[in-house]
Amino acid sequence: MSTSERPLSPHLGIYKQEWTMVLSITHRMTGVGLGGGTLLLVWWLLALAAGPEAFVQVQSIIGSWVGQLILLGWTWALFYHFCNGLRHLGWDLGMGFELDAARNTGIIVVLASIVLTLLSWIVGYASMGGS
Repeated sequence: MSTSERPLSPHLGIYKQEWTMVLSITHRMTGVGLGGGTLLLVWWLLALAAGPEAFVQVQSIIGSWVGQLILLGWTWALFYHFCNGLRHLGWDLGMGFELDAARNTGIIVVLASIVLTLLSWIVGYASMGGS
């Protein structure tokens, strides 16, 4: 292979996709998603402060199936980012660097984020009377 055919820098296309790579990229993506979801929350709060007409307009968008899907994704991103942040805190303390531990804690992060999301939505709907 001549030097002109080699890539100048490493990129995702030449790395073997590993579980930890997917989790790392997902952590970054959920961080960006949390920023967008926070803007949605601010919009909702501003509409609440602006008065009933503005609130009804925003609530109709957030209450639609698309809005509910966005909120579900935002909730999952929040719990994923939180659980993975705890995992990173363990790494900062020097724990969990072994391959098995890294894989297992990654699986726990994914499962915990899904379970916490489902539990929060079940509790939320139950507190509203299931509507």
